[in-house]
Amino acid sequence: MGSRSDWETMQHAVAMLERLGIAHETRVVSAHRTPDLLFEYAEQAAGRGIQIIIAGAGGAAHLPGMLAAKTRLPVFGVPVQSKALSGMDSLLSIAQMPTGIPVGTLAIGKAGAGNAALLAASVLALHDADVASALETFRAEQTQNVLAHPDPRPA
Repeated sequence: MGSRSDWETMQHAVAMLERLGIAHETRVVSAHRTPDLLFEYAEQAAGRGIQIIIAGAGGAAHLPGMLAAKTRLPVFGVPVQSKALSGMDSLLSIAQMPTGIPVGTLAIGKAGAGNAALLAASVLALHDADVASALETFRAEQTQNVLAHPDPRPA
């Protein structure tokens, strides 16, 4: 994530990865305050065994795009809700990447963070039976929960 303040949003990605049993690391790497660290992180990620990067950023939201520019790994960007423009600035900064440097862009905030983890799990599940099984279990539980509680009113 681009700063410690992004944790409020990105903790939802971490929680989902943990729920699915997916190994991950959590770091603050700022595109603006630590650009050398950002480049080093992106350039070394694949060699360290990282397969996908989930990058959350608010405001100018340059982190996902800069990571994508420096690695061949898929990068999923999570726009963090900002105070100034409620996350629309973050969303547009991440979504409007030029041709040739793609970033998979998710929804603003908590939903985007959780879905980034689920999207990463879907990609990993293509070649990892344990992740596939965990993802199938999660989806089955989600379906069962809806079917078991069809009445939206509090009990």
